[in-house]
Amino acid sequence: MHKILVINCGSSSLKYEVYEMPEGISLGKGLVERIGEAKGKIKQETSRGVYEEERVIPHHGEAMELVRKAMTDPKVGMLVDIGEISAAGHRVVHGGEAYASSVLIDENVIRTVEEVSELAPLHNPANLLGIREAVRLLKGKPQVAVFDTAFHQTLPPAAYLYGLPREFYEKYKIRRYGFHGTSHRYVAERALQLLKRSEDNTNLITCHLGNGASITAIYHGKSIDTSMGFTPLEGLVMGTRSGDLDPAVLLYLMKRGYTAQDLDTILNKKSGILGLSGVSNDMRDVEKAAAEGNVHAQQALEVYAYRVRKYIGAYAANLIKVDAIVFTGGVGQNNVRMRERICRNLENLRIFMDYEKNRELGNREGIVSHEYSPIAILVIPTNEELQIARDTYLIAFGKGNVE
Repeated sequence: MHKILVINCGSSSLKYEVYEMPEGISLGKGLVERIGEAKGKIKQETSRGVYEEERVIPHHGEAMELVRKAMTDPKVGMLVDIGEISAAGHRVVHGGEAYASSVLIDENVIRTVEEVSELAPLHNPANLLGIREAVRLLKGKPQVAVFDTAFHQTLPPAAYLYGLPREFYEKYKIRRYGFHGTSHRYVAERALQLLKRSEDNTNLITCHLGNGASITAIYHGKSIDTSMGFTPLEGLVMGTRSGDLDPAVLLYLMKRGYTAQDLDTILNKKSGILGLSGVSNDMRDVEKAAAEGNVHAQQALEVYAYRVRKYIGAYAANLIKVDAIVFTGGVGQNNVRMRERICRNLENLRIFMDYEKNRELGNREGIVSHEYSPIAILVIPTNEELQIARDTYLIAFGKGNVE
């Protein structure tokens, strides 16, 4: 039995959870927020109770010390001593072309993550901070990197190459990388279990729909196409991201005085559901406004659903045979009405939703397609932390690298 610490380190936050493996039982989880700001906070929840503390948290080293203190708290902690942790698993956003699976962290891995940080400047440096602090705290314990991009390294050139001069790929590594890979992998494996099928004869389209959103085509267990690209901006309309856009729009706006920084902010933080609706990036607020007659909110919801259907259709064409559609993520799991909007016009692809089942299921795990539907529709809550814990356990104490 091993206790695995899962860490997702951001620039001003540190999210963590401890799993007992191989059983996959969560012993508790916590979040440190506002690191480096005027006042920080840690909140941890276990079966024994809640640990909360507000104080100045100047850097990630101090944040990790707070994590140790909370995890070993005599009243509500999940550990007696930090030495009980057998290994740590880290979410790392970008592995570039170097990693197609999770790996044991060594100096070469750290160097590579640093080298590809220019592809994920907001995430990889923060992920590295988490790795370094965990190495310091858990002296000598195995550390494993689980990459968001790794699952998509099986994309063929036809899917990952852009129609740009070859030198941009060869010199600058501009290509589709894809993200949310850990989530897509987790729900794909769970779908096979629910359907009692083997990956060897099963094709899936997994829809991770949240504030960030992506769709992946999975052929016999391998990702062969995904909607996010060189960055997480490409693809679906998201909470605040524009998704697919004619690049000439940017040139047009630059000629009218918008700077590169202006456009970066607009496309990543002011567009998507927020920009279209003028209401919020929270789908619950937009649904409420739409129900009250707000035309812009109604249009935003239809654009969102249309774009998802468009990708499902494209991926169905390239997969040739589709066995199941999977919905996950905050919107995919919780928004019953959005699932209905998306599936409403998919009958021509032999995808038949049972709308009564869909409403009854709500946000729980299950199948929401008609029994006669050749293609199943599933709702599966994602659990990236558990997937990271599984990878870490297998690599540190099992059979080596996870494929």
